[in-house]
Amino acid sequence: MGTVAPTVKAEFSLTDDQLGLLFTAFALAYAMFEVPSGWLGDVFGPRKTLIRIVLWWSVFTSLTGCIWKFTLDSGYRIPLPHWLSGDGAEIPLLINGFLLLLLVRFLFGMGEAGAYPNIARSFHNWFPFSERGFAQGAVWMAGRFAGGMTPLVVTGLLMLVQWRHTFWIFGSLGLAWCFFFWRWFCDRPEQKATVNRAELELIHGEEGPPEPAHAAVPWLKLLTNVNLWLLCVMYFCGAYGWYFNITWLPKYLDDHYHVSAASSGSWMFSLQAGAPLLLGSMACLFGGLLTDAFIRRTGNRKWGRRIFGIIGHGICAICYFLSMYATSAGVFVLAIALAAFWNDLTMGSAWASCLDIGKKYSGIVAGCMNTIGNLGGAAAGFITGKILVKYGAEYGWRINFFMFGAVYIVAVLCWLGFDSTKPVIVEPVRTGE
Repeated sequence: MGTVAPTVKAEFSLTDDQLGLLFTAFALAYAMFEVPSGWLGDVFGPRKTLIRIVLWWSVFTSLTGCIWKFTLDSGYRIPLPHWLSGDGAEIPLLINGFLLLLLVRFLFGMGEAGAYPNIARSFHNWFPFSERGFAQGAVWMAGRFAGGMTPLVVTGLLMLVQWRHTFWIFGSLGLAWCFFFWRWFCDRPEQKATVNRAELELIHGEEGPPEPAHAAVPWLKLLTNVNLWLLCVMYFCGAYGWYFNITWLPKYLDDHYHVSAASSGSWMFSLQAGAPLLLGSMACLFGGLLTDAFIRRTGNRKWGRRIFGIIGHGICAICYFLSMYATSAGVFVLAIALAAFWNDLTMGSAWASCLDIGKKYSGIVAGCMNTIGNLGGAAAGFITGKILVKYGAEYGWRINFFMFGAVYIVAVLCWLGFDSTKPVIVEPVRTGE
């Protein structure tokens, strides 16, 4: 969406406010339905839940390309209050392409919510404690790499088809994935015939097989846990700054440096737009390996998760502050890509921490963290647009980048208070295992 945003803005005659609302609609719905989807994965298993999620997002990805610009009078009239109109006037309720696009983006985010929490839940069932950071880092590496390649792929497709067709093509990919995933994946290793006893012992270790969650979730204990809230606020701050990479980055390059697909070539512009995600993808895997290696070497799980969060978000803040003084588009992209690298160094630690403190409620805990995180992304899309409208491009962007850096300082403070050795729900010790 970020890649085709300039084209969509021009075709639908959107303002910066409206474009920001499209970004926010997806992120807000994604945030609202993270916890319910995580709960579904904990109770009914990640296999069924992930199939539902991918089917849903494939449909609404395709529907995004089915909306054209139009304005239709619904026939309804909205009465204005007398203090506003003075004469009891009425205005027509108009339905247009922008409102439909806004609705589809909201439903798209609603359906996609819960993907990463359910992946986290499956990792809790399938991976030993000492390899969860690597597993989380690997899946985030794949996500970031695909996101970084998307501008290049979209650019290539746009040479052959219209922007709408790209959404139809991407939507069809999920259907094929669902077929193979349903046939291959099992919720637990005990359910898969090819997993032997030695592998089961390695996966479960001294903890034994994880207990399944149930519908009677202790919500009050979960939602009042300080440790969980520190993790959530940290993720809010990280998402607030990171969402710039998938929303406003192409527009900023055009506004501030006059760099666009037309001026610098489609391929170069797409590479610049995707650079933060491509560089970040390597950091996701690297950070996951580092946190696991630190814990295996020292046995200190508390600092094994915490230290890479502090380092990553601290240096990320510095990169955002420095990006305001970039003298060229190339230097700016480098600064933003490095910011993304250091932010993504924390991803393995952050998501492994959800498993550490969530245990059998890992899906819900991961959903809580991702909910608050995507509220940060939703807030960033909305606030960034508002600041640009109020202060103009020159001062507005400086204010925005200062805010991006400042929230990462808050994230560092959250990491300093977080302890991955304290579960959100303390369960009785099981005996006889």
